Parts: sequence; C-alpha cells; structure tokens
Amino acid sequence: MNAFYNRWLGGKKGTIELAILAAFIFVVLPLGLDVFRLNMVGKYLTYAFAAVGLVMVWGYGGVLSLGQGVFFGIGGYCMAMFLKLEASDPISTAHQTTPGIPDFMDWNQVTHLPLFWEPFHSLTFAIVAALVLPAAFAYLIGAAMFKRRVGGVYFSIITQAIAAILTILVVGQQGMTGGINGITDLKTMHGWSINTNSAKYVLYYVNAALLLGSIMLCKYVLSSKLGRLLLALRDKEDRVRFSGYDVANFKIFTFCLGAVISAIGGAMFTLQVGFMSPSFIGIVPSIEMVIFAAIGGRMSLVGAVYGTLLVNYGKSAFSESFPSLWLFLMGAMFIGVVMVFPNGLAGLYETYLKNWFEKLLSARLSVRSNAIRGGLPNEQ
Repeated sequence: MNAFYNRWLGGKKGTIELAILAAFIFVVLPLGLDVFRLNMVGKYLTYAFAAVGLVMVWGYGGVLSLGQGVFFGIGGYCMAMFLKLEASDPISTAHQTTPGIPDFMDWNQVTHLPLFWEPFHSLTFAIVAALVLPAAFAYLIGAAMFKRRVGGVYFSIITQAIAAILTILVVGQQGMTGGINGITDLKTMHGWSINTNSAKYVLYYVNAALLLGSIMLCKYVLSSKLGRLLLALRDKEDRVRFSGYDVANFKIFTFCLGAVISAIGGAMFTLQVGFMSPSFIGIVPSIEMVIFAAIGGRMSLVGAVYGTLLVNYGKSAFSESFPSLWLFLMGAMFIGVVMVFPNGLAGLYETYLKNWFEKLLSARLSVRSNAIRGGLPNEQ
C-alpha cells in the first residue's frame, strides 16, 4: 500500500494534487456545466494528454518536441478509420458508385478499400494501432536523432518539419485519408451512438479517467530510478553519459512514452468530437500543446492539465467576445504568464501560494493549541 501511495500517487503532495484535480474534473465541472460545455471541456482534456506527454519529454527529459501533434493525430486517425468503416457499411452507402467504402473514397474515384484500411474493421486492432504506431514512429525518430546526439533546437526544428511533412502527406492523399476535410461523419462504435447526450457524458468520464491514469503512470516512472536519471541527464547530460549510462535510450523511452500518451488523447478526441482532420497534426497545434505545458508548468503533470484548460477556456471566451482580436489576446496571455511566472501555474503556487497556505495552517494550529492549553486546569 505504501509503495502504491508513494510511486503511483507521488506521496502526500501528489495525492492531494490528484484528489483536487479529480474532484474538479469528476464533480465540479459536470455539476456546473451543461452537456454542450462539458463536451467542450472533454475536448480540452484530450489536448491535456499531449501536454502531460510534453511534461515528460520536455520538462523531465530536457527535449523540446514541436511535433507532438503528429502523435495526437496518429491516435485520432486510427480511431477515426475504425469508426468510418463502421459507418460505411454496404446498406448505408448503397447510393454510392462503390458501396461499402468511405464516402470520400467514392468521391475520389477509389473503387476498392485500400489494403492498409482492412485491419481497421476491428476495434481491438484500432486501439492497439493507436498505441503501437505512435510508439514505433517515435522510436524511429528518437533513434535516428538521439543516437547521433542531435538535440536542443535542432531536434525541435526537425520534429516541427516532420509535423509539416505529415500534414502535407495527409492532405495530398485525399482519396486515402479524406484530405483537408479529414475523416468526418462518425456516428457509432459497435452500434452505440457517440452523438447522444448520454454518450457524451460517458465519453467525458472515460476520457477523464484515462487522463488521471496517464498522470499516475508518469508519476510511477518519475518515482523510479529512471525518473531520477531523467532529471540528472536533463541538468548534466555529460556527467550521466560519463557514468556509463546510455543517455540516448533514456531519451528514446521518454519520447515514446510522451507519444503514446498524446495518441490516447487523439483517439479520445475523435470519439468525443466525431471527426479527425490534418489540422490537428501540423505545426500550429503542436506549438499550442507546448503553450499548454508551459503555462501549466513544464515540471508539473497536474499543472499541465490546468494550463490546458485555462488556455482553451481563454481561447473560446476571447474568440466569442472578440472575434477579430482573440489571437492577440491569447498571445498577450501567454507572454504575460511566461514573463511573470516562468515556471507556469505550478511555479506560481510553489513561489507564492504554498508559503501563504503553510503560514495560514500554522497560525490556525497555533491558535487551536493555545485554546486547548488555556482550557486545561492549573496544576497544583
């Protein structure tokens, strides 16, 4: 029990953080929001998976990836392919020139289902692919870069270029991927409608549970010897290398872990929103994911969730109230937070609020102790 408490929850402090986050996500938000707004929050929480992955890759691994949207998109497309095949049964597509294939393929004169689409008739395969494919892709990128000691700004630029290349590839292969529109009109999963209000509630809670589970997994990794080595190589990489450790393997593992977590968010995004498009793969969403982690605190797993919610809430509020100015307001918010609180919201708590809470608690305990002493009878 103590091992679970310390390794999976992060000790007393980590347990309190997770409990507060769980209460906020599972109780406060569902009670205070209607189904439409709650579904929007659920969409924001899918982005939080990518932010949590970036905390591991960037905050603890010391490697800034500007292509995290790639893995988010791979997970989303794997789930979208299964859902689209279920929606493209011969009866529903009887009006097409070629029944039984997705509508965008029929529009582009594709006469048979491509071979790589066939396994996605299985939900099990789609789930496994959503985990394995991003991990394999991240391994290839990581092995090619880290084994050659490519890091820093060069790695960031390369991952950004990969995001751009993959976006162009997906858009260009319109008959296979849906092109710029993506894969849309997703309705059911094994006959269960994902568009009803009850389904949105269920998917929201599943999404939130998976997010908390991902945070606990990351806490388990960080509490192990591997976690201590990650901190060491982030601060003194050469010293860790000279100690006999293969630094590249640690970076590859962290990069793959961040990729898998991001892909889970992408798969849940597809289920909650009902489509997936290349607009979530490219450079802009990848940079936004970095902003989520930076504002929440790049060393805080829980802070990354709050940062994601804050930025996306501001994005929605600004765009609704100031359609022509919201991009400037978002930029000003990001610059202001980074300049005033360089360690994000988590740093704000550690620097200012933590001492205040501790002093307040100490004062209350002191008052209570004095009151108890004052009520005791005098010794003769």
